[in-house]
Amino acid sequence: MTTTVSALRLDPLTVPTGQPLRVAVYTSLADAIRGGRVELGSLLPNEAELGVALRVSRTVVREALMLLEEDGLIRTRRGIGRFVAEALPQVGLELLQPLEKVIAEGSGTVSVERMLEELQPTSDFITRGLQVDPGAQVWVQENVLKRDGEAVAQLLEIIPSAEVLAERSPVLAARLDEIRVDGRSLLAAVMDIVGPVLGPAVYDVTVGRAGAERGKGIGLKASTPVLVLTHNVLLDGKPIYLAKNLITHGFGTLTIAQSAT
Repeated sequence: MTTTVSALRLDPLTVPTGQPLRVAVYTSLADAIRGGRVELGSLLPNEAELGVALRVSRTVVREALMLLEEDGLIRTRRGIGRFVAEALPQVGLELLQPLEKVIAEGSGTVSVERMLEELQPTSDFITRGLQVDPGAQVWVQENVLKRDGEAVAQLLEIIPSAEVLAERSPVLAARLDEIRVDGRSLLAAVMDIVGPVLGPAVYDVTVGRAGAERGKGIGLKASTPVLVLTHNVLLDGKPIYLAKNLITHGFGTLTIAQSAT
């Protein structure tokens, strides 16, 4: 049975500054699929119908549908049409998003608890990662990510000082107080302000030990093995965010979608 456009209950299409139109269409359709507004396995409306509903060209719709298929949200049956996937893939590290959103794909109540926030002098790790002068200061946050009250990750997150931010992102510099609000990670706050123009980003994934100081924050012995995610995010080609996250076994599955091409 074909799903009608009205059954998708698509939100009005909004296109943030700098975002390609195909990405806005992708987001609208992905939200409808993930939000349960269309039955899994059902046949989608055709490109022309979607284009009329969203007031975009068929070419833009086709590009958005290709992105949805790459991400496993839909599949194509030659000669029949495009279908919503029978089971939706879990979103993971392949998408730039805060870790609290990654873990929220599973079950349980997720919270972010602020442990520390202060201006600190740079270390070699920060100087290289944020490309700031060795004598500069940076904003450092330590947040503990919890699920159902149990610590599953510790987030060491860093952004440049207000002076450097003013050069790299005047918008972030002007809204620094909003970035520092409790109850969410630093990355979540930055993304709420900057939006889809943030990126690209790179994760380096290694295995390490919790360590005495940071292990204490998440209730682990110093020798406990953890996954270490070093995260570097750019804005207009300049480093704007740096993190070193310790992930415990309680976090669950971290998904990284891959393709053969």
